[in-house]
Amino acid sequence: MRLSEEKIAAFEEQGYLFLPECFSEEEVSVLRDAAVALFQTEREEVWREDNGAPRTAFAAHTYDDAFGVLGAHPRLVEPVQQLFGEPVYMHQFKVNAKAAFDGAVWQWHQDYGTWARDDSMPEPRAMNIAVFLDEVMAINGPLMFIPKSHKAGTLEAAHDTRTTSYPLWTLDNDTVSRLAAEGGIVAPTGPAGSVVMFHGNLVHASPPNITPYPRKIVYLTLSAVSNHITKFTRAAWIAHRDFTPIEPVADSALMDFAREYRKAG
Repeated sequence: MRLSEEKIAAFEEQGYLFLPECFSEEEVSVLRDAAVALFQTEREEVWREDNGAPRTAFAAHTYDDAFGVLGAHPRLVEPVQQLFGEPVYMHQFKVNAKAAFDGAVWQWHQDYGTWARDDSMPEPRAMNIAVFLDEVMAINGPLMFIPKSHKAGTLEAAHDTRTTSYPLWTLDNDTVSRLAAEGGIVAPTGPAGSVVMFHGNLVHASPPNITPYPRKIVYLTLSAVSNHITKFTRAAWIAHRDFTPIEPVADSALMDFAREYRKAG
């Protein structure tokens, strides 16, 4: 899948691009089932909230076949290759949950701030791709972005190890207030199967989910191969060390997998 010149211009200006219904319900349903099953395991890659609710399943593409297909899907990989002008590798893969009633906050942050500080990634030439596994609504803990905030560069941040179960380099209130005054705050919402691409320096967060409606999102972080990390302080299943370029699968691969999965079930 290639992006039009208009979409590229919109991404460069706003720092994100929302692609509603990029995947069909049939394709997404097998991923949703896989996510539910993963969050019931006790793998070391599965992190939980302080109350025990699931928070993140890292590196799911390495031990689950459905997510393995998604991690090489051309609808996700090819636009990033197009923007970077070179092959990409998987820096990080995670499935984030906002459990009904119990999903906790993700504080305001920039992802490249973590990749630079913790992994020594040279430049913000890595892209986040978010795939909605459930409908994301204004009420169930949606992603929130500050448009154009990627233009501010990599901002000063503090390492928050106490607010949630997952340590994060977070921004202070004054910085967020200043950026929001300039760019506002948006929260893309849409059906399962929608996709959001966003710049590594785009400031973002998500509120808690206190509704009965769960919200699961898969995140692929695709980095230009020439931009691979050079420090290996985090576990390899959090910040991957295999810099092999991703070879995209066929566009029909996830649909084919979903149909075989249904037959087997």
